[in-house]
Amino acid sequence: MKKIINRLQEPTPRFFQRIRNFGLLLTGVSAVISTAVIPLPAILITIAGYTALAGGIASAVSQTAVVKEEKP
Repeated sequence: MKKIINRLQEPTPRFFQRIRNFGLLLTGVSAVISTAVIPLPAILITIAGYTALAGGIASAVSQTAVVKEEKP
């Protein structure tokens, strides 16, 4: 567990930082759509749910990428 925590705290490459930020953007937009006060079509709500899932996964996976990893 400690190795995973250390990996998450190491610097992330620039490309993966962009993927992480885009994933967070997707998650935020889908949250706004899902919690909209006005009634929206069901297909839009469904797409927003899948977009939130994809954005969360993209953010989590890209955060674990590191610049350099030592060989065991």
